[in-house]
Amino acid sequence: MKPINKQRVAILGSTGSIGTSTLDVIGRHPDRFEVAALTAATQVDALLAQIARFNPRVVAMASEAHGRELAEKVRQQGLPTEVAIGPAAIEAIGRDERVDTVMAAIVGAAGLAPCMAAARTGKRLLLANKEALVVGGQLFMNAVREGGATLLPIDSEHSAIFQCLPDDADTWSARISRIHLTSSGGPFRQTPVAELATMTPEQACAHPNFAMGRKISVDSATMMNKALEVIEARWLFNLAPEQIEVVIHPQQIIHSMVEFTDASVLAQLGTPDMRVPIAYGLSWPERIESGASRLDFSTLAGLHFEPPSRDRFPGLYLSWEVLRAPEGTTTVLNAANEVAVAAFLEQRIGFADIHAVNDATLAAVAPAAPASLHDLLALDAAARRAAELETHRRAA
Repeated sequence: MKPINKQRVAILGSTGSIGTSTLDVIGRHPDRFEVAALTAATQVDALLAQIARFNPRVVAMASEAHGRELAEKVRQQGLPTEVAIGPAAIEAIGRDERVDTVMAAIVGAAGLAPCMAAARTGKRLLLANKEALVVGGQLFMNAVREGGATLLPIDSEHSAIFQCLPDDADTWSARISRIHLTSSGGPFRQTPVAELATMTPEQACAHPNFAMGRKISVDSATMMNKALEVIEARWLFNLAPEQIEVVIHPQQIIHSMVEFTDASVLAQLGTPDMRVPIAYGLSWPERIESGASRLDFSTLAGLHFEPPSRDRFPGLYLSWEVLRAPEGTTTVLNAANEVAVAAFLEQRIGFADIHAVNDATLAAVAPAAPASLHDLLALDAAARRAAELETHRRAA
């Protein structure tokens, strides 16, 4: 039997939950995958442990101080891995010709530049960083097309949609009536709406099904994560905003559904474990063992669905508004939300203020259509300044 050429994988954001899950899947298949590069922001010891186990050729840290600390520890342990420092070094890993596959798992707009670099150089790009599409939109999709990249969604909902669709993407628009993105409803699904304003960061980060980073956990509590996923789905599947719906499904067994023009519906089911879409992205069009538990239908008491309340989750409904607004408005929303969530986690503003900051920033910043990555980053910066002003006003 002809041996399989190992995929050389770079993981952008390797110390986060997606990054560590990716390494878990890769560790189960050493004959198929080689860890070529890793990146992190500040977690020195976690990245050092990954270096010792997976022996990547190069790693990069966003923080200069933490990068210097890591380089010294790598030297002391006699490890052969090169340590690079700064955002430019992370972007360089995205375009490195010695990398075949890039797992894009950096949270937020900080992941846009390395994602664009990977797209332009024709990588297999596993997209867990939804902000690349929320911020980049058409510019990002142009980079994918022009670079000849293979774009595979890793968010469980978008991976589910992708797994339900036929291989020929040119036929999707003629076949799809609409898609249904599922959501757990987060930790506040049943909290009285009048009490939401008093919720704390610790309560917001207590997700019922997944252990996630704090920013993503807060986004789940507000359902802004789903708002961003609606925007992401519009670009991934070339859909009109009205073809995308969201349904709350607390069990998180059905990860999303596609409704076709003949009224039939296909769904992808499984236990809520991110290793499943990660394994699918790494091995597509094949399938490999992921390490996830198998679904036991005999133990399922039932599957429940309900519509998301606008009163409870007002941020969700901004997604359809910004998709119908001038190009660049999705960039403004994403930047405002990152600022607002950071302020909430620092306890400078309340939980209900997150939506208020997002709404006020959208009203304050009128985007011109971005024509380049530079334009996107400038718009992102302007939106952040406006959002910061609003958080300070509310904290005063």
